[in-house]
Amino acid sequence: MLRRFSLYGFLKNQQYYDYFLLLAFIQMGLSYFLIGVLIAFREIMINIIEIPSGAIADLYGRRKSMILSFVAYIISFTTFGLSGMAAMQFKLALHTLMPLLFLAMSFFAIGDAFRTGTHKAMIFTWLRIHGRTDERTKVYGYTRSWSKIGSAVSVVLACFFVFATSNYIYVFFFSIIPYIINIMNLLGYPKEVDGHIKEETTVREMARHLKEALVISVKQASLRRLIFESMGFEGFFKASKDYLQPILKAAALPVTAVLFASMHLTGEQKSVFLIGPVFFVLFLLSALASRNAYRLVSSPGQEDKTGRLLWGLSVVIFLALLPAMYDGIYWLMIAGFIVLYIMQNIWRPVLISRFDAHCDETKGATVLSIESQAKSVSTMIIAPVLGLAVDLARDRGIGASEFWPLAVLGAVIAIGFFLTARNIQYAGQRPILQDTTSRASAIQQERKDLSYLIQEDDDY
Repeated sequence: MLRRFSLYGFLKNQQYYDYFLLLAFIQMGLSYFLIGVLIAFREIMINIIEIPSGAIADLYGRRKSMILSFVAYIISFTTFGLSGMAAMQFKLALHTLMPLLFLAMSFFAIGDAFRTGTHKAMIFTWLRIHGRTDERTKVYGYTRSWSKIGSAVSVVLACFFVFATSNYIYVFFFSIIPYIINIMNLLGYPKEVDGHIKEETTVREMARHLKEALVISVKQASLRRLIFESMGFEGFFKASKDYLQPILKAAALPVTAVLFASMHLTGEQKSVFLIGPVFFVLFLLSALASRNAYRLVSSPGQEDKTGRLLWGLSVVIFLALLPAMYDGIYWLMIAGFIVLYIMQNIWRPVLISRFDAHCDETKGATVLSIESQAKSVSTMIIAPVLGLAVDLARDRGIGASEFWPLAVLGAVIAIGFFLTARNIQYAGQRPILQDTTSRASAIQQERKDLSYLIQEDDDY
């Protein structure tokens, strides 16, 4: 099964559009603010669909939910590609294009909502069945590393597609092929990874299941803290990571002007000379970081200390990025983004392991969907604010580069979580215990107190 889990991640990350998403939207004629609005809309839709999608996965079957997810993705890619091509050919005005992009984002949100949390819950269920729960961080990090290897391969293919077509929008069509193959891979998953599902499930049972997971997520201090941390780290990362694309394009233009002066290249073709190598190296390093994330957690209970360490490193990185972004030092900006990507791929396995350690197995996909929903709320707020700030910095000529607001907001978030990380995990429920054994006992007692909510019937 590890091979199938890894193949899933490899194929899922054949997201050829992902490295050129902002550039594709700009090619369609959108401003950074409108791009931020689109991203916020996607997160709103994910927010609406996310929690019931997790409950459906837990109760009706995780494999069916995953297949539905990839069908929705394929519809989304088709809509993005067709509407984008029509806009480039001036067959669609902006007021007609935007509703079509909102429709495409809706299907993308359905795909994300039915996927996130569900596949991770399948992995953890398989580990429990085979008595390997002590390998959560190691196994999830291993499968995630194959996702990043898939990303490294996909960026090479994506750059080839863009160079061959001189068009960012065609990559949406190419992304459909590996997703069809992944549906075939998911069809081969064993029934056991669905968990304990019922032949017939009523709406009332689904509502009760959802309510129990929500109550646990809100009342259990450790889960509540983890959800807020996800909103801060993952939400900001998701809203800001695609700004690496225009940064790389801006840095590539003078480089290619010197190296390929005799060649008549389009702006799209010039961009791939930096986007390709940088993302390729970035994903290889991310795969290495993800695969070895477990080494930072030397024993059970160390995940919280690792999380605080990563928040501290984030503070340093964002403060270093601020003058580089303001002064337009592109090589430092690119290096900073690479480090942030690597940190995110250490952060994610550690965070997911912490969730699984504090969460009842029967609510696995639902609680992880709640986490993903909270992350979507954060991204929904941050994306348009960042887009507007970048537009204003560019239009008013504040700074040599318009991207410095990213470093400001990132530093504020990181400082806040770093300073509050120490004494918050069980605040309001139990005294903070410094001794590791006492902390473990507190966790056990906390779970007993919540046992009336838990029944023993059973994300990359």
